[in-house]
Amino acid sequence: MIVCPVILAGGAGTRFWPLSRRDSPKQVLNLSGNDTLIGEAVARFARVAPEENIRILTTEQNMDLVKTALGPTSRVRYIAEPIARGTSACILLAALKLYKEHGECVLCVSPSDHYITKNEEFTATMHKAIGCARQLDAIVTVGIKPTFASTGYGYIGCDDACIHEGAYAVTEFTEKPALQKAKEYLSRGNFLWNSGIFIFRASVIIASFQRFLPRIYNSLMKCETFLNTPGEEEHVGAIYPALQNISIDYGIIERSSDVYVVPADMGWNDIGSWDSLGCIFPMDAQGNIVRADTVSIDTKNCVIYSDQSLVATIGIENLIVVSCGNALLICPKNQDQRVREVVERLQKENLQQYL
Repeated sequence: MIVCPVILAGGAGTRFWPLSRRDSPKQVLNLSGNDTLIGEAVARFARVAPEENIRILTTEQNMDLVKTALGPTSRVRYIAEPIARGTSACILLAALKLYKEHGECVLCVSPSDHYITKNEEFTATMHKAIGCARQLDAIVTVGIKPTFASTGYGYIGCDDACIHEGAYAVTEFTEKPALQKAKEYLSRGNFLWNSGIFIFRASVIIASFQRFLPRIYNSLMKCETFLNTPGEEEHVGAIYPALQNISIDYGIIERSSDVYVVPADMGWNDIGSWDSLGCIFPMDAQGNIVRADTVSIDTKNCVIYSDQSLVATIGIENLIVVSCGNALLICPKNQDQRVREVVERLQKENLQQYL
């Protein structure tokens, strides 16, 4: 049974504004200094399946940017969604296309913005999850063994007594808990961080859409005949804008009673916002994460980034200071999730030059 990694690369990365913009979304940025996020994701999954089996799922708007980031020698193939409609619609589109092309197959769906330092552990984890997905009529996910009481990640509760080939039955999902609850989960030992990586057979996820998201299922099935043909773009484009905009987590994963989780310790981090740069770059003696030319006086526990200008700081703590191109961002570290509100405001006021 063929294995097809599907890497989600259609997002805008709004929480990384002003570095991430329309002409340079987060997935094509080189944050680590080694490769772009999408390039690193492809390299990881090339350890799991042949590169020609990998599908990059992105929007038509981002297609050329992603192709350029991966380069002309890449053997991956692309699936384009007309516009971003959440992860549910695009994953069903990918599953239908792959099922039509290969028959039954295993999809490994992953965001493109993960930072993983233990590649061998990643590969072993994926092979274990793929083995479970082949045997079970269930959705398999990867849970990260927590190292601290994070309030920025979702959690997966699992049943230690119900195990199949190293995967545990999932008992609950919790979105970004308060600190006290996160501490409780850490102490209980049977809660894992939700990585957002899902593994399933094509037939299993298609049936799950039919059950839990019938509107999306019925709409895309109307153009199933045209998938993988010259008529695909026209027919998918006609129905896609009206599809529900909902994530696969809310739409299916959290509603299904047949979900298993494979625990992993693979040096995983979700590069979701500016404060997450701490997982890539070491802090200085004052707790600052600095990627800029700086003069810092009495500056502690800050994130400082600049692509051009010198940044001088005096007497500040726990701030994010980002200077990129024609924009400057300053906000408290504990409000970095709100950067997307700036992007929303710029869109509302039609300030295109800053997007």
